Amino acid sequence: MKLRKNEVHGREKIDVPMTPMIDIVFQLLVFFIMTFKIVAVEGDFDINMPQAAQGAPSTNLQVPLTLKLKAGPTGNLQSVSLNNLPPFEGTVQQKFAKVQTELVKSLGIADGPASSQEESEIEIDADFQLHYRYIIQAITAVTGRVDPKTGEVQKLVEKIKFAPTSGAG
Repeated sequence: MKLRKNEVHGREKIDVPMTPMIDIVFQLLVFFIMTFKIVAVEGDFDINMPQAAQGAPSTNLQVPLTLKLKAGPTGNLQSVSLNNLPPFEGTVQQKFAKVQTELVKSLGIADGPASSQEESEIEIDADFQLHYRYIIQAITAVTGRVDPKTGEVQKLVEKIKFAPTSGAG
């Protein structure tokens, strides 16, 4: 039994049928054209912007409050001071209670949008060696308190940031 071979220089000639390949390419082309979805132009939004407020712009810019926490040699809380006030005296709980009292004096107790609590900001400047629990107590003290008269929770400062430390080396 002899097989017929189309030989070119000693190799078999392979015929690749082109018609089925062209059919597949056209089918893929039609598929992608039919499934293509045109997306709206980026930045073309239909937004109703609020009207400009009448009157002069508000110049009520508050300087952020500063709470300084100083550590003792063992990392325990040594002193607490708010802004440029002298350090508070007493136990840790008494110091943070005095911080809350000073915040209520300076901010007031009005709630709602555009209140001083909503706009005020405090920066906590803690020593690098200070134990973490005192920083958490400070955050708890400045964010709110329980009103001694009504027993309701009062918000104090909602925006808290930390001063960069210089003793991290």
